[in-house]
Amino acid sequence: MRMYLISDNIDTYTGMRLAGVEGVVIHSKKHLKQQLDKAIADKTIGIILITEKFSREFPEIVDDVKLNRRLPLIIEIPDRHGTGRKPNFITDYVNEAIGLKL
Repeated sequence: MRMYLISDNIDTYTGMRLAGVEGVVIHSKKHLKQQLDKAIADKTIGIILITEKFSREFPEIVDDVKLNRRLPLIIEIPDRHGTGRKPNFITDYVNEAIGLKL
């Protein structure tokens, strides 16, 4: 299985291409849906890397795939501007998930 990138900017795309990950750069909801469907149909793709911007702007598209499909796995990655998450994201997530204060 291989990884595939769906990015909103050329810098992330270029960095991932240098690491050997193929992908596309898109800028609209329509193209996101098309590329996601195309990547899902390709059975050689096991992981789809998608920039956080798309997850924030179009959660209904990304969440649909995450919740209704076992494969491919969708991983949200920060873009060149850094992550949009707050600094204690992991700790807060664990606290919420298991109910313990860390």
